[in-house]
Amino acid sequence: MDGSRASWTNTTHDWARATDLDHLAHIRHGPAEFAPGGPGHLVLEVVAYAADEAASRAGGRCTITLHRDGSVSVVDDGRGTDTRVDEHGRPVKKPVMATKDLRFFDFPDAERLPDGHPRRGMSVVAALSEWLIHANRRLDGAWAQRYEHGVPVTGLEPLQADGTTGTLVRFLPGKSLRSQRLPAADDLRRWTARWPDLQVLIDDQRASQASSTDRAAE
Repeated sequence: MDGSRASWTNTTHDWARATDLDHLAHIRHGPAEFAPGGPGHLVLEVVAYAADEAASRAGGRCTITLHRDGSVSVVDDGRGTDTRVDEHGRPVKKPVMATKDLRFFDFPDAERLPDGHPRRGMSVVAALSEWLIHANRRLDGAWAQRYEHGVPVTGLEPLQADGTTGTLVRFLPGKSLRSQRLPAADDLRRWTARWPDLQVLIDDQRASQASSTDRAAE
């Protein structure tokens, strides 16, 4: 197979480019358009990919963690993000974070997420986050990469293989969205129940922090 990225077949994203700065800037200039309802929509954009993977395999699991610092992580047990090797022997990750999802972004009639708003893809999450970390585990290797406002600021940093596959996406919503609170755990349970193939566990660490604060005040 020709290792040239320009020759690779595009399905969900354009393999020929790793970052689309104009696309990311367009999203950042319209947070109300691309994240209607605030940070909760970003969570659903991430979980939708875990749901896709679960549907393709007749079942899957993910954990949504609401961290005390305001960030959110979503971990799934899918196959991991596709990675290929270019003509120079270097690994290339499918550019899911920093380019358009060709299935959804420019289509007004795209799939609706459980909050009722259209799905636009993972680049919306990356662009509207102060930072985002994407950790990926596949049978042929594991790595992590950090983004800031959608732009990658590290290369693919190797992770030690542990025999599992899947992805972890942890992100901190940007300042334009942090005035809107993350949804309650019960709302996330109700929304994610719309994906019957995906078993979702929600770990709300904010609740344990609030309980500790209440006990300290007594």
